[in-house]
Amino acid sequence: MSIHKILFVTSEAHPLIKTGGLADVSGSLPAALKALRRDIRIIMPAYKAAKNAIGRYTRKAELTVPGFPDTITLLEGYLPGTRITVWLVESPRHFDREGGPYVDSSGQDWPDNAERFTVFCRAVEKIALNQAGIDWQPDIVHCNDWQCGLVPALLAPASHRPATVFTIHNLAYQGLFSWSDFEALHLPPELWSMHAMEFYNQLSFIKGGIIFADMISTVSPQYAKEICTPEFGCGLEDLLSQRSEYLVGILNGADYSQWNPARDSYLTANYNPFTVENKKTNKAQLQKIFNLPHDQNIPLIGLVGRLVEQKGFDLLLAILPQLVQRNVQVAILGSGDKSLEQRLELAMLDYPDHVSAHIGYNEKLAHEIEGGADMFLMPSRYEPCGLNQIYSLRYGTLPIVRHTGGLANTVIDASDKNIADGTASGIVFKSATPESLLHAIDRAQALYAQPKKWKKLVFNAMQQDFGWRRSARQYLELYRSADRLAPKHD
Repeated sequence: MSIHKILFVTSEAHPLIKTGGLADVSGSLPAALKALRRDIRIIMPAYKAAKNAIGRYTRKAELTVPGFPDTITLLEGYLPGTRITVWLVESPRHFDREGGPYVDSSGQDWPDNAERFTVFCRAVEKIALNQAGIDWQPDIVHCNDWQCGLVPALLAPASHRPATVFTIHNLAYQGLFSWSDFEALHLPPELWSMHAMEFYNQLSFIKGGIIFADMISTVSPQYAKEICTPEFGCGLEDLLSQRSEYLVGILNGADYSQWNPARDSYLTANYNPFTVENKKTNKAQLQKIFNLPHDQNIPLIGLVGRLVEQKGFDLLLAILPQLVQRNVQVAILGSGDKSLEQRLELAMLDYPDHVSAHIGYNEKLAHEIEGGADMFLMPSRYEPCGLNQIYSLRYGTLPIVRHTGGLANTVIDASDKNIADGTASGIVFKSATPESLLHAIDRAQALYAQPKKWKKLVFNAMQQDFGWRRSARQYLELYRSADRLAPKHD
């Protein structure tokens, strides 16, 4: 069967609403699939922010779902800047509120998240089975992360159902709720079973996707292997190992229309692999922005991301005194753990000529760091895919990364052999320890001191292509596999 109609189920999509990488994928992958001439529709909750961002929309259908008395309205609009149809599931009691999609303004989980995303998944179920009165049924229902994990479970026993794919973007977020929550959701009672969605006496949304989807994917080949191990499996490693035949890793892609130093409007000077000398202008500008001494000879390391232990930020803090001794500058953009933020602020006071940070997030500054730094640091303890290392390659800002998840799949270590054969694109280290990180930075600094070798590395990094088109074709293959596995009913 030809896979033509795709329902892309997500809890967030850029530029409508974003809390992390899922939104980037949900905004970019559908566009790449549409470019391959597929009829793809995005469906997500009608958060207040999403409705405001989408602007104009029409009321497509009204429906009710089991166990909930309210009428649900399906709003139809377009993803801004595209012709991709977006359906917003409007249930004002559940989604029309201030705060984020998962947490309130104080950062606490919404207490009714189980009900909110059950209502959303029930609406998706109706559309997937062509029971919403819109005369459109998908060939594939592609669900993303725990918020959508109930959909494959609801669809599994249905006749004439589409095939289902479930993508794990980060296994650490599982959607766990109590027995009393389950009782209130009016779900099929058979789902409360260790063979279904019960997980150590809790309801696990993500387990529904893992068990019941026809195919499972995650966002890098390395992470697909890692989540089948106790170290990264978050208690689900045995289940994932049992289903490993149906689990594949597909790298997220980069949106090079937004991340391209040759056309990046945020940069002081644009450049390409043949005009990379222009990068020096951006470095000078970055040093100015971060109040660091202007010196082209000092290696400048950039870091953009959440300031949390998962990202290995504590490893960097541990070696700052040694980096100062080595005359290295560090420019940081991010926010996260308050204790790590405070340690960073103290480090800025102790080492004002070497360490500078902006707490928070700023899109322009993120681009300026990529365009002006010499190196980009990602010492993550785990990283399902990662995007900044992919951006850094394109910007000739050599990534220093730990060998985990998507970092391992995208950066080739600058060993002597890899430099000689022209495959090297960054510095890779294995152990999540301060000592290993410091050794990696020492290696990078030694290469930086050899301009000819460094220029060759930068040129090779900038040639790497991790665009969405290749990944989209891999998803089409995944959809075909799921369709072959889905039961065919007469």
